Amino acid sequence: MKVGFAVQADEGMESRVYDHFGSAPAFIIVDTEEKKVLTVNNKDLHHVHGACNPILALDGKSVDAMVVGGIGAGALSKLNALGIKVYGAGALTVKENLSLLDDHKLQELSIYNSCRSHQGGCGH
Repeated sequence: MKVGFAVQADEGMESRVYDHFGSAPAFIIVDTEEKKVLTVNNKDLHHVHGACNPILALDGKSVDAMVVGGIGAGALSKLNALGIKVYGAGALTVKENLSLLDDHKLQELSIYNSCRSHQGGCGH
């Protein structure tokens, strides 16, 4: 399985999960079967608010699941339409969240809880 993580900076498995998918500077993609880690810079970083293009952001790389600190309903819907499950981070780092995902301890996000990390409400 390939799991993507929205991150602040590339620190490999110790990268900290970023608060919001669309404005994350980078993504870490972990191939759990091949034990490979790939870093992708956000190719859609400067999009208009609410108009995030997840495929462009991930530079066309495919994932089966995404772990985020927060995500707008539009980006979440676009990822779900591609068959990608999106989970809310339950810990600080990629490594910790991957362990939680393996143990089925991360909450899958829906449009009803997608903006949970936005301070002052969600603008989506």
